[in-house]
Amino acid sequence: MTMDFSGRLPHAFTTPGSSSFVEFLASHAPDLLPSARAAAGAAAGGHGAAGAGAQLAPHATTIVALTFGEPGSPGAGVVMAGDRRATMGSMIANREIEKVFPADEFSAVGIAGTAGIAVELVRLFQLELEHYEKIEGALLSLDGKANRLSTMIRANLGLAMQGLAVVPLFAGYDLDRGLGRIFSYDVTGGRYEERDHHSVGSGSVFARGSLKKRWHPGLGTADAVHVAVEALYDAADDDSATGGPDAVRQIWPVVVSVTAEGYRRVPDDELAAVAARIVADRTEQADGNRAARVRIARPTAGLAPEPPGVPPDQPDPTDRDGGGDAR
Repeated sequence: MTMDFSGRLPHAFTTPGSSSFVEFLASHAPDLLPSARAAAGAAAGGHGAAGAGAQLAPHATTIVALTFGEPGSPGAGVVMAGDRRATMGSMIANREIEKVFPADEFSAVGIAGTAGIAVELVRLFQLELEHYEKIEGALLSLDGKANRLSTMIRANLGLAMQGLAVVPLFAGYDLDRGLGRIFSYDVTGGRYEERDHHSVGSGSVFARGSLKKRWHPGLGTADAVHVAVEALYDAADDDSATGGPDAVRQIWPVVVSVTAEGYRRVPDDELAAVAARIVADRTEQADGNRAARVRIARPTAGLAPEPPGVPPDQPDPTDRDGGGDAR
């Protein structure tokens, strides 16, 4: 795009066009798209640079989302949570990265995959929704938001095939239906609506197992937050790339709720209390397991010892009758 130093906006900015900011950017400044910039950097690095970059780029991991409340009730919505660890190979690249962001007032997006490209994608997605609202004068429907994100992920397919993949998790409150909804994606931009709960990232297998056990219909907001944090705790227990609550450094997961009242981030003091309850429950459970193992290993543990006496195969020296009845 040619620069105009007269003080006026370029002609492209005043010409009516699409309500999509991504389409506008692709037409007038395609080099500013995240996928184009990353591809240019890989080309400048020579053959195989993208593959090498995939090994060196920090990766974000493990996002969980779950619905709560009864559909149509004032307390219905969705909770999304993400851990704070970013990894680079076998190293911890960052302990405090944020992976859950507001997409707009009634939706949230969590990132998994190559962190740098994912954050750029989220910022562009936020602009996309804000641009649509300003041009059309109305909010995009939740399905429309999910479809826009799908298109943006598909544009990153070339880099995804080279190892720089972005796989977000999108969730929000559907104003028309009065409930929380969750959408997952693959690297080709395929969009899938999930029921009740879902997780993405390297620790997602363990987080999903926890969600299956702990989620149930009619959860309240506080209970849903507890379930989300516990799922991340379980994921961190088995996945080295997922960071659990860190009481020493006071690092807590990013947890948000989206309801009819909008997007809300759960304060750190509430998360500290939730994490403390989870740790206390797990400690009590571990103590009980250890006690059970001791009882199995030593069945007589805890019983009163046998009174001292003469071994049964030796005569009693106090019995002068040679084993007769005592008189």
